[in-house]
Amino acid sequence: MRTDLSKESVAMNSAPSRWCRTAGFAAVAAAALIALTACNPFGGDVVAYDLPAASARYSFQAQTAGTKTVWEYTSDQPAKSDVPQSSPCIGDLTQQKSGACRPEPLIFLRYDLDLGLDNTAKAGGVHHITVTGYYQDRISTPPTVNKLRAEASFDGGKTWRPVRTKAGKQNTFAVDIDNPRRDKAPEGVGLRISATDSAGNTVEQTIPKAYQLH
Repeated sequence: MRTDLSKESVAMNSAPSRWCRTAGFAAVAAAALIALTACNPFGGDVVAYDLPAASARYSFQAQTAGTKTVWEYTSDQPAKSDVPQSSPCIGDLTQQKSGACRPEPLIFLRYDLDLGLDNTAKAGGVHHITVTGYYQDRISTPPTVNKLRAEASFDGGKTWRPVRTKAGKQNTFAVDIDNPRRDKAPEGVGLRISATDSAGNTVEQTIPKAYQLH
C-alpha cells in the first residue's frame, strides 16, 4: 500500500518560534520525514512509502529541538485512492502505480499558550491553555480527537503530574495548569500531551520547556 504525506503536512508542522504567544508550536515531523524521501523522485516536498496490505499497527516518531512526538495508528490496504485531485499520489504522477494510496491519519497538535507580551506566564496562579488536534487537509474524512490527557513538569521533564483538561468544541481541549512560584520551576513549565481519536489512533508529544514563568 502506498501512502502519502504531502508538502502541506510538512509545512503545517514546521516549528515556528517556541515563544509565539498565540500559536505556540506544533508537532515537528520534518526530521523523521527526511528518512522517508528515498522513494520520492520529487525530493522532500512529498513523502510516500509502501506498507503491507494487511491491517497493522504502526509507530512513527520524530524529535526536533527537544520536542518528542510519537504517533501510533492503524493502517490497511485502501480499496481505492483517497486523495484530492489537486494533490495526487506519486504513483499517479510518475505512472508507476503501486496500488491505491491515501494519507495516514496522524494526529497533529496545535497550542494556544496564552502568554503575555514578554512570552511568559504568571507564576503562582492557574494558567489556561488550549490544545487542538488536527489532521492533514488531504484526509477526506478525518476521525475526531475525543480524548486528551495533559501533564506538566516543573523540573525540566524529570517528573510529570496530571493537570485538568476539559473538552471544548470539536478536537479542542482546555487545559488548566497550577503554575508554581517561579523559584519552584526555574527551568520553566514542560508539557506532555496524549491524544486519542475515534479510530484509536494516538499521539504523545513531550515538550520539556513549553514556557517560562514571571
